[in-house]
Amino acid sequence: MAVSTTTSSTANVAGFQNAGSSASTTNSTTVSGTTTSIANNFDQFLTLLTTQLKNQSPLDPLDTNQFTAQLVQFAGVEQQLKTNDTLASLLTLNKATTTTNAVSFIGSTITADGAAAQLKGGAAEWKVTVPRGATANVTIKNAAGTVVQTYSGATLAAGEQTYRWDGTTSVGTKAADGEYTITIDARDVSGTAVTAQTEIKGVVDGVDLSGSTPFLKIGGISVAIDKVKTVVRPQTSL
Repeated sequence: MAVSTTTSSTANVAGFQNAGSSASTTNSTTVSGTTTSIANNFDQFLTLLTTQLKNQSPLDPLDTNQFTAQLVQFAGVEQQLKTNDTLASLLTLNKATTTTNAVSFIGSTITADGAAAQLKGGAAEWKVTVPRGATANVTIKNAAGTVVQTYSGATLAAGEQTYRWDGTTSVGTKAADGEYTITIDARDVSGTAVTAQTEIKGVVDGVDLSGSTPFLKIGGISVAIDKVKTVVRPQTSL
């Protein structure tokens, strides 16, 4: 386990590097159902009002104030119908915009809050940030939750750094490509626990639009779009 303070984007080592050294279907259904219900009530109200007017007694006609109040209610129901139609249109437009925005991430390199990273080509990286210097014990687990590697006595500098793992397991073999989770138990010189915030980094290769919130895919890892912190678009040659 080593701490590197020099830039090394290609070295296959496990350790920390300083930051400067390396880099809605449900909603639509609900609105539709509500609109239908209001429309049915609206028709019933109109039928009742018309029937009341037809069958009022000539000797005791409908009170003017009562009739006015019913007309106000009538106008309110009509306005509510229009409002719900507008809301449904806005939700549809918002979903289309969100989908387009999510798809535009494909091919970009992102960083996001999280402890899971993709091991690919003998490399997995996490960004780690601590408020002050500390010594850490690092544990790496596979997708099944099995510990595949542990490191003790890793030095963390205050601020942001990159932890790079080359896929070597505790028994000396190379781990298979896939999803791995890091856990960092950091403590300062006094033995006080230090919170280590982890972020994942990777290239978005897909988007999951099956839910109300789009998820970006980095291999088998799902990242909520609202967890994304930085985005680097791929450079295009002219």
